[in-house]
Amino acid sequence: MKAYSTDRLDKEFWESRPLIGMVHLRPLPGSPTDAGEGMGSVLTRAIEDAIALEQGGASAIMVENFFDAPFERDNLPAHTIAALTLAVSAVRSAVKLPIGVNALRNDAKAAIGIAHVCDASFVRINVYVGAAVTDQGLIQGASREAILLRKQLGANVAIMADVFVKHAAQLGGGVIEDAAKDAVERGMADALIVSGAATGASTDIEDVRRVREAVPNAPVLIGSGMTAESAQGLLKWATGAIVGTSLKIGGVAANPVDVDRVRALREAMDRA
Repeated sequence: MKAYSTDRLDKEFWESRPLIGMVHLRPLPGSPTDAGEGMGSVLTRAIEDAIALEQGGASAIMVENFFDAPFERDNLPAHTIAALTLAVSAVRSAVKLPIGVNALRNDAKAAIGIAHVCDASFVRINVYVGAAVTDQGLIQGASREAILLRKQLGANVAIMADVFVKHAAQLGGGVIEDAAKDAVERGMADALIVSGAATGASTDIEDVRRVREAVPNAPVLIGSGMTAESAQGLLKWATGAIVGTSLKIGGVAANPVDVDRVRALREAMDRA
C-alpha cells in the first residue's frame, strides 16, 4: 500500500525528522473551564506560541482544544467547532509551516472539516481503529468516517492515527503490532503515533520499535514525552515527533512555548 495518500506532507517532509510542535489552545467559549473572556486571549496566545515554534525550528504545528477538558467524546458542539476553526485559521495566517488539527477527544469529522476549510495539512485522530476505554468512556474507532469524509470533500489532508492512544486502555486486548497494521492497511492512515500513558509521559522505545517493524513503510511519530535528552534513543525507530509539554516554559503544559527549548530539541533531533 502507498505510504503517503496525500501530497500535503510529502516524502521530503518525512525524511527531515519532523518536529511537530503543539499549540495548546486556552479554554474555548462554552468549555467547562471557560472564564468568559471570549476568543481574543485564545487567539493571542495561539499566535504567540505558533510564532515561537516556527522561530525555534519546528517543522509543523498542531492546533488542538487541549484545555477544554473534560472533553466531549466524539461529537463536538457547534460553538467549539466554530472556535477551533477560528483558531486554526489564525495560526495558519501567522506562520508559514504546515498546520494540523486535533479535535479532542475524537471528533474525526470536525478535524477533517476544519483542516479542509482552513487549508491545513493534516489531522490527528486519537482512536482510529478498534475501541478504547478512556476518561470520556468508550470511544470507537473513527477510520471509516474519516476516510469517507476526506473522499467526499476531496480534502488534501493527511491522517495521523494514534496506536494504543494515551489516557486510554485498548478494549479487547491484542498487541500493538496488530493495531498498527490495522490502522495503515485497513484504516488507510498516512502516519502512526505512539505515545506514553499520558500527556507529557515518556514513550516506551520498545513500543516504537514494535510499531516500526510491524509497518515499516509508514511514518511513525512519538506522541508524548520526547525531550532533547531522549531524542536520540527514540529516533532510532521513529520518523519524528509531536511535542508539546517539553517545549513550554519550565516544561509546564499551561505555560507559553519557550523558543529556546524548541531550538534545543530541534538541534538534538538533527544530531540523532
